[in-house]
Amino acid sequence: MIDEIFLKLDLGEYLERLNAFLARQKPIFLQGDRNIHFKNIIELSRHEFNAPPSVLNLDDALIRLSKQAVLGINEIGEFAKILHYFSYLKTLNFDDKLGEWLLKIEILPAMNEIGASFDKNAQLKDSIDERFVQIKSSLEMKKKQIDAEIRRLIYTKSITPYLVDTQVHFVNESETLLVRGGFNHALKGVVAARSSGGYFYVLPSAIERLKKEQSELLDRREEVTYEYAKKFSAIMSRSLPFLKFINNAFDIFDSYQARVNLAKSCDFDFVLPDNSSDIRLKNFAHPALKNPKSISVDFTKSVLLITGVNAGGKSMLLKSIITASLLAKYLLPMKIDANASKIGVFKDYETIIEDPQNVKNDISTFAGRMLSFSKLFGKKSLIIGIDEIELGTDFEEAASLYSVLISKLIEQNIKMIITTHHKRLAMLLSKNSEVELVAALYDEAVRRPKFEFLKGTIGKSYAFETAERYGIPLNLVAEAKKEYGLDKQNLNEIISKTLNLEAELKIKLDENFKKEQKLDSLIENLKSQKEKDETRVNELISRLEREYFHAINEAKNAVKLSDTKEKQRAINRANEAKTNIAKPEIKKVEILNIGDSVRYEKIKGVVLSISKNEAMIQSDGIKLRVPLNLLKKNGNPVQAETKPKVNIKVQKPKSANVVLDLHGLRADEAIDRLDKFISDSLVMGFEEVSVYHGIGTGKLAFAVKNFLKSHPSVREFFDAPPNQGGFGAKIVRF
Repeated sequence: MIDEIFLKLDLGEYLERLNAFLARQKPIFLQGDRNIHFKNIIELSRHEFNAPPSVLNLDDALIRLSKQAVLGINEIGEFAKILHYFSYLKTLNFDDKLGEWLLKIEILPAMNEIGASFDKNAQLKDSIDERFVQIKSSLEMKKKQIDAEIRRLIYTKSITPYLVDTQVHFVNESETLLVRGGFNHALKGVVAARSSGGYFYVLPSAIERLKKEQSELLDRREEVTYEYAKKFSAIMSRSLPFLKFINNAFDIFDSYQARVNLAKSCDFDFVLPDNSSDIRLKNFAHPALKNPKSISVDFTKSVLLITGVNAGGKSMLLKSIITASLLAKYLLPMKIDANASKIGVFKDYETIIEDPQNVKNDISTFAGRMLSFSKLFGKKSLIIGIDEIELGTDFEEAASLYSVLISKLIEQNIKMIITTHHKRLAMLLSKNSEVELVAALYDEAVRRPKFEFLKGTIGKSYAFETAERYGIPLNLVAEAKKEYGLDKQNLNEIISKTLNLEAELKIKLDENFKKEQKLDSLIENLKSQKEKDETRVNELISRLEREYFHAINEAKNAVKLSDTKEKQRAINRANEAKTNIAKPEIKKVEILNIGDSVRYEKIKGVVLSISKNEAMIQSDGIKLRVPLNLLKKNGNPVQAETKPKVNIKVQKPKSANVVLDLHGLRADEAIDRLDKFISDSLVMGFEEVSVYHGIGTGKLAFAVKNFLKSHPSVREFFDAPPNQGGFGAKIVRF
């Protein structure tokens, strides 16, 4: 079920990337306290660490250990990998809960002994038993003897005439020579195989004897290895609870590190979900999109109804909202401003996106929709996405029906994201306080969707504009508008103007908000500077008072003295104290002119006007009145940057089509037509076209393919579906 919803949300590639970081495959769900898992993941993300080695699933091995079975040495080696990795992790200085968790994992001495018997590649070390060392030495010697013997035979004069070549041929892992018939007079051996040319692969008798001795050594090594497998298995059976624990702990840490490494590789963040049903996304981007436009959504009501332009991103917005909640639930990383986002968690996730109609299930589109809705009644803590809700039936009837169904589901606290093109359903639902309206925006100036969304309004579908953009002749579009009716067209125009006005208002509100933030910052800076100035003045006054008080006291003391010399010396000291008083310098006010770039501490601006003692400056669109004596010049006068204007006019083709037929043309003629066709398509704003070249000898198809590969504006191309030409046509996207 989880895999199915991930695929419906276009997260198949995302799961593949996550699985690539796992040491062994496992479900994405993390059992236990979500808050502790989140803290551990965040702590791990602050550290650099080596990823764990690939480890086999050991559940079956643990079951056999519980029955006192003897594990294979390779299986024991897999456990050794886990023991080695946890020993490594305990050398890292993790803090908080993760550090406490690792500190509690104490590897038993017996397990440490087993782990030490294997190298980092989970191979049993030869050094643990002298017999392994002897066998290894003997095997190396046998290998050298076999190599020497085979070389001797190759260069033996009596055998040379029968050799087809001087190569060593391996047949069934044995070294053989390829010889001609009659070899038995010069070479004793066994025919291992025949070549396609009628020659013989012969295993020489001397090599056969050495291979047999080599095999005996390998059998001996297997016997010694089995002794250790039996010994280790007995120890591991007695430590079965620990092995189950460490195996499970490895899976938990593996889940942590895969998430962290995916986040680091893609610059993703983690969001801890709360127990609410609110979804507030800030700068979220769906993982399946390349160079995506991030979205921000405030979805706190029960229903989010998305209307607006075709191909404007409605379906992707639906998928993005559910995706963000799903990834947060499973503590999976995503592209998002985590600090400014809030995501609730839900028990179940469902989507009604695909058309259920096909021959196999024998069900209509609308019947399939009704079947899906019937399963929702009685469910709670559910979030569902419904794409193109009115598909498969009369939209007027569907609007009334779905309005009632959705109102009922709202009572069950089911959260819904719905996309639709039809305004009637939107107008019916807009009366419900639990329904939030969102419109996909269209840029009428460039006649393209903006892939942006405006809250609180109903969007226009822009069907006629989309038809024009994809090459439908203008006269046909005009006739369709006439059929559509003047009143409905006027309604669409009113909706369009309302959307544009609301979009402009949103932009201005954003600009005012930024100015307000800047103003708050400037006021704070001015307040801080005023406090600094007051502190500096107060300190200066206190210092002057102390120094003058000291000089005056010295003079008073001189008056009290009767001795003339002492009196004179005291007066001298008083004068000296007065002379040493550091008086504040009166800074010369800089001469400023209108247009000068100035600064007041951290605030930078441009002089707009000058009065007697003050100047009006402008900083980031905000005007401030500042005393002249506190301003300093900040470089040369600021001049408005002028950019050269470039006017480019591209004349649209008088006629354009989304299909090009190249049948019967030579390759050079076809490429010329294809080049012009692509240029015309780009000017018209087409995003997808079809090119028919046929199958034939394949030369024309090859030329078309090479040209499309090298064209800088072609984003992708592929063979058309069977009903559109199959291998004889290409679908081209820009």
